[in-house]
Amino acid sequence: MTGFHRRTILGAGAGTALAGLPGRRARAQAANTIKLGLLTDMSGPYRDINGPGALACAKLAVQEFNANGFNVEVIAADHQNKPDVAMNIARQWFDRDGVDMVFNIAASSVALALAELVKEKNKIAIATSTATSDLTGRACTPNTIHWVFDTYMCAKSTGSATVKAGGDTWFFITADYTFGHSLERDTARFVQEAGGKVLGAARTPFPATSDFSSFLLQAQSSRAKVIGLANAGTDTISCIKQAAEFGLTRRGIKLAALLMYISDVHSLGLQTAHGLVCTECFYWDLNDRTRAFDRRARPMMGNVPAGMAQAGDYSLVLHYLKTVAQMGVPAAKASGAETVARMKAMPTDDDAFGAGLIRQDGRKIHPAYLFEVKKPEESRGAFDYYKLLGTTSAEEAFRPLSEGGCPLVKS
Repeated sequence: MTGFHRRTILGAGAGTALAGLPGRRARAQAANTIKLGLLTDMSGPYRDINGPGALACAKLAVQEFNANGFNVEVIAADHQNKPDVAMNIARQWFDRDGVDMVFNIAASSVALALAELVKEKNKIAIATSTATSDLTGRACTPNTIHWVFDTYMCAKSTGSATVKAGGDTWFFITADYTFGHSLERDTARFVQEAGGKVLGAARTPFPATSDFSSFLLQAQSSRAKVIGLANAGTDTISCIKQAAEFGLTRRGIKLAALLMYISDVHSLGLQTAHGLVCTECFYWDLNDRTRAFDRRARPMMGNVPAGMAQAGDYSLVLHYLKTVAQMGVPAAKASGAETVARMKAMPTDDDAFGAGLIRQDGRKIHPAYLFEVKKPEESRGAFDYYKLLGTTSAEEAFRPLSEGGCPLVKS
């Protein structure tokens, strides 16, 4: 297994490794310990938007919670974006290591597989870097929550805005797995509803390619005004760089990065990325509370700002621990479904996202923000990359409960 070692343990608050303690004492401490498992991409295309930064933000949440009366441990593993690897790790965590909740999760294919496992084991999975909106639709369970963003939200905000701005013909370059298919599907819907047309799509192997030249040439040949990038991480970065090398944007073709993070903009540089439009649910310089969070998180992040998924890891861990404190450790460890129900009953509030709530279908809602990447001369300094174009309210940003098909939703 590559990346972070699977047994990375971060003691926080009163958290302590149990090895070497006498049997009775070890059992007592284990019974009073909440154990969290960060399961994500630590070494692949989604490392920069998750990886060590996600671990740092989770650690910050545990420290700030300052647990009274119980211990908290965090362990981390690299699932390599492979569902079978992820399932093996999660089963061992639940069956042998006493993990109560897994989070972040990244790849949509992994999240959908885990949803069934945590329901079977009565544990909890909370996705922050997972995109597929199916997680709160046909695949929703009483044991899962979807934090931060999803394909519906990204598609509605970026797709609709691009068509309204004149980009009414589209060609998609799509990562060929669950996430990419969901993002293309949801964006195509909003493009067509806004009066646009989809002229074609190219499916790209994931994670097996970094050369998108042939796919970009297919997009160019379609004569679409917009190339929709239904991918993420290093795949998005590579597409944008290669499109610039081919001069596609100079020929008037618009690139729509349907899921882009601030770390992607940093990798591209403003000279290449300026003018791109994207949707995020968190930006470090959005308001006083996000700036306060950034001041605390950035030193732990290697002096770079958190991306929205990493901020989501902070947010969800804080809310989960507040819920455990309210329920008591024995009750929280006894039933993941009951703990999720209590998390839904409590309003959410933190410096990264402000006030929010978790709906019946497990969708955590908060506003979404449409940004444009600044020109180099507009930036005031390091990581001053976005200018706000528009805000979609929490109630409007995500798919209506009535449309998702989640069996938990009561009419």
